[in-house]
Amino acid sequence: MSLDKVVASPAEAVAGVRSGASIAVGGFGLAGIPWFLIEALLEQGADDLTIVSNNCGVDGAGLGLLLDHRRISRVIASYVGENKEFARQYLSGELTVELTPQGTLAERLRAGGSGVGAFYTPTGVGTLVSEGGLPWRYHPDGTVAVVSPPKEVRTFHGREMVLEESIVTDVALVRAAVADRAGNCVFHAAARNFNPAVAMAGRFTVVEAERVVDTGEIDPDHVHLPGVFVQNVVALTPEQAARKDIEKRTTRVREAD
Repeated sequence: MSLDKVVASPAEAVAGVRSGASIAVGGFGLAGIPWFLIEALLEQGADDLTIVSNNCGVDGAGLGLLLDHRRISRVIASYVGENKEFARQYLSGELTVELTPQGTLAERLRAGGSGVGAFYTPTGVGTLVSEGGLPWRYHPDGTVAVVSPPKEVRTFHGREMVLEESIVTDVALVRAAVADRAGNCVFHAAARNFNPAVAMAGRFTVVEAERVVDTGEIDPDHVHLPGVFVQNVVALTPEQAARKDIEKRTTRVREAD
């Protein structure tokens, strides 16, 4: 593959995503999500998607758009978050949801990208996470249709740990502050969140970057994600790069000096 991985548009970058694909998506809430890749995927039309992400956006924004249009059939996430439609589809039996402890989810993605098949962690031992029984899918009448299976538990260094499988997805979609033409990426502050691990887990990873520079312009010591994990880079316009919505805005009246 050429070291110049820049493609013309988000639409071109996601054109090959097929229905039934598994897709890891970076971000935490709305921070650091690949806004324009998600919207391009919505326009592209792929459905029956398995989404792996910390959460599934909010109502009407981010991954919430794909939920609204019934493009997602399964979600592997840490929490439902601020998304009422996500909760409604899950509880009404329209959506399969595998809730996973947040740190475990991050490590499952990182391990997948590192070629590690599975790992042991103490997180979840003695709970439904390890013992099985977490509701993955409901019947329309509210009864449980599918539950999580029990997982292997072993003792290491005197402490019980549960076996967790790594995650590798067909596609990964991430957002970076800066990327070079070879795909090396830098993330800004909290927007770094799940993005590096998500990018590693994808067999085909697409980055939308707020700024694209020539290869070699990023100091190697400043690279958060090596370009070896990236197949396509989309350069955002300044107007697109400035779009950074938030889930909730809380303000207070400023006291007079």
